[in-house]
Amino acid sequence: MPVIIGVNILFNNKSVKDDLTFYCAAGLRLPIEEIVKDYENEYGIKINIQFGGSGTLLANLEASAKGDLYLAADSSYTNLASEKGLVIETIPICELKAGLVVKKGNPLKLKSLKDCLDSDSARIALANPEAASVGKLTKNVLTQLNLWDPLSKKSLVMKPTVNEVANSIKVDAADVGIVWDVIASQYDELDFVNLDEFNSKTRTVTLGLLESSNNKPNAMKFARYLSSIDKGQKALSKYGYKIIEGDKWEDKPNVVLFTGAMLNPAIKQSMEKFEEREGVKISVVPNGCGILVSQMKAGARPDAYFSCDLSFMDDVQEMFSSPVTVSQNDMIILVNKKASDRISKIDDLTKPGIRVGLAHPEKSALGALTVNLLNSLEIKLGDNLELNSATGDFLVNKLRAGSLDAGIVYKSNALANPTTLDDCVIVEINSPLATALQPFAIGLESNQKNLMERLFKSFTSEMARSDFEKIGFKWMIK
Repeated sequence: MPVIIGVNILFNNKSVKDDLTFYCAAGLRLPIEEIVKDYENEYGIKINIQFGGSGTLLANLEASAKGDLYLAADSSYTNLASEKGLVIETIPICELKAGLVVKKGNPLKLKSLKDCLDSDSARIALANPEAASVGKLTKNVLTQLNLWDPLSKKSLVMKPTVNEVANSIKVDAADVGIVWDVIASQYDELDFVNLDEFNSKTRTVTLGLLESSNNKPNAMKFARYLSSIDKGQKALSKYGYKIIEGDKWEDKPNVVLFTGAMLNPAIKQSMEKFEEREGVKISVVPNGCGILVSQMKAGARPDAYFSCDLSFMDDVQEMFSSPVTVSQNDMIILVNKKASDRISKIDDLTKPGIRVGLAHPEKSALGALTVNLLNSLEIKLGDNLELNSATGDFLVNKLRAGSLDAGIVYKSNALANPTTLDDCVIVEINSPLATALQPFAIGLESNQKNLMERLFKSFTSEMARSDFEKIGFKWMIK
């Protein structure tokens, strides 16, 4: 049974409920101890760290069903934990590369796996593939090369952590092992030897928020601290870890989301749960996409933009990362029940005396799409057009009040409030042009790109999908 090294770092905290339990891969010991100490000095939170092999830690947290955070040296472990329902969010931290560790100066001249196998004097130490991530990677790579059986049989010992493999070489209990590059660099007595077989097999150290956490906002605050470019990742860089650029540290980030007004009912629940879990504030600016685009062209730089239609994302694409289409929303004719006997198709909007409301073509995606639709069908409303609105919601309110007979809106505008259909009826528009696609993209100038990636995951979760579909959106992400 692998031995797990437990370390408790004590705090003069004010409330025990703020304590965190942190399962951490042993190969990250040095920077993590420093990061936790810094966090203690700044925030006075007690963090109980349990160091061990990534596989051993996964088994422990699964058995105990307790804890807040899990830092694995290989994302395959956090992926597995997610599949088991143990991890509910992940953050990439840094990358590791495996290779040979030997004594300083490499006295046995071991430069390849073949050298290790051919040498009569080389004593080999490996990490246990069931316990440590570097052991798992070693077995996977060598199995593909038909080298695992001969090398493991020649090995003197299987160690539960990568650190113990390196220590075996240091104390002369072995001559060579396979470890992460950064681990070897932390020993003055050791050298690292690159192996072609592992150079393209880098692994991503990944931090996971545990479902079992009783204080998720506190856990995510520390997770953001650990992964931030100007806090935790400074320590990781100092110890030689190849970081994945993190967000700028903010005690409580306040990020700005520009969103087409019609998306608000679909994302409201997901956004509120995300804010609560992460301990952050999302300042939402909902409006017609034409208005939002004008604000961005005038200098506004939101952290992310959730557009009502691809065309309005295209207008500001140079400000954002590659957009991802999340949903589809169809356009419909919403008709006040008192006029429903006169309107059964889009051509009926031209009948004399029909009071029609449309969205403004310059202020909203809905308006621009509506103009394109009517022009393609050669429908001219003339004096029937009584109102141009910046949003479909405003049109719905006018229709329910009886100020309009009909309006072209999104299906979600009609279904967002269940009582709307007490006053109105839906008339479908049978045209491929009566469709809008909703893309999401992260601002290139945002200091919180990783946070916004997690927000995007929240917006595309199964819970979010249900919220979208129940008000008429069609789900586009596969």
